[in-house]
Amino acid sequence: MVERRVNVGWADGLHARPASIFVRAANAAGVPVTIAKAGGTPVNAASMLAVLGLGAQGGEEIVLASEDAGAEAALDRLAKLVAEGLEELPETV
Repeated sequence: MVERRVNVGWADGLHARPASIFVRAANAAGVPVTIAKAGGTPVNAASMLAVLGLGAQGGEEIVLASEDAGAEAALDRLAKLVAEGLEELPETV
């Protein structure tokens, strides 16, 4: 299992627009990824409803994880997206 712990960079947390950006990136990652609040139950990072259901707030720690081989790079890109609170999908995702 590969995981990344990161604080949510979007000031308002993973609400509709940031969650949509994140879910699109998770779908494009090419590996199955889960997302969870620190100490919480992981959910499918490619599911908009699941990500919104986390209720992750700005500055709160989340955990991105995958069991797939080669997930390191994908999790690095997703972690950067979340930590920096990017408003658009980076070209590398």
